[in-house]
Amino acid sequence: MKKIALTSLLAVFAVSGAYAANVIDGNPLYMPKAGHAYSVTTLGSHSGSEDIKTWGLNEEFGYGITDKLAVGVSTTVYDLRSFDQWAWGDMTFGAAFRALNNGAWKLDVLGSYAVEPVWGNHISFLDKDFTEYTWTVGVRGGYTTSNFTIAGKALFEYWNTKSFNWNADKGEQGMHSLVLGLDAQYVINNQFNVVAGVEYTGIMDDEYRGVPGWEIKNAGTWHGEFGVNYNIDATKFVGAYISGDMHHHGGTKGDEWKAEKGFGFGAKFGIDF
Repeated sequence: MKKIALTSLLAVFAVSGAYAANVIDGNPLYMPKAGHAYSVTTLGSHSGSEDIKTWGLNEEFGYGITDKLAVGVSTTVYDLRSFDQWAWGDMTFGAAFRALNNGAWKLDVLGSYAVEPVWGNHISFLDKDFTEYTWTVGVRGGYTTSNFTIAGKALFEYWNTKSFNWNADKGEQGMHSLVLGLDAQYVINNQFNVVAGVEYTGIMDDEYRGVPGWEIKNAGTWHGEFGVNYNIDATKFVGAYISGDMHHHGGTKGDEWKAEKGFGFGAKFGIDF
């Protein structure tokens, strides 16, 4: 399952989530103002096994249509083995609506549609035998001040090898998952802040749809991340991040939690303009 296999490499991107405060400094509740655009570029890798060198480059771009509505697109290029298994990974289109903006309290309704992979080494453009499509809906909300932010999220995901085949009743592979997360930021001074987050992705199905007999009951992943951001000025920041994961494969072959070897690490650059 490519979606799960790439989690370790791309997880360093997961907690950044550019949606909700109006200062782009790594705040998990950032949202661009009306008429403003933003860009967040992330370069990530994973220590992993000594003979496998992985890296990924993610670009996220968004625009504030109003102070309450923002749209965005992100894409990732990754390589799994020293430039030998590279691919243009996901292409994701998303939107966020600020449903609640009551002082320090914020609540966003989120939605996105993703295609993965798009194209790459040994994979033709949007190859029907490899491409997966993911629909995501959910909410993210929390409390933000000039000194700290704490935000939670709950997302429902459905992915399939057919874009609109909701029931996977023709043998296509498909899966439902629930994502729960908690992110926080603490502002040290005008230049530096620290961020941390934890996220759980749980598979809601007992079997891998489209693959009879592949039991995945209670499968899931815990992901944790810590980062330090430096504000170049009010509209630009750079950050450095590390992350780690624990996996539960479920079924009869992996009925225990195991920490992944190595750790993810990366750097980010964000700008609001």
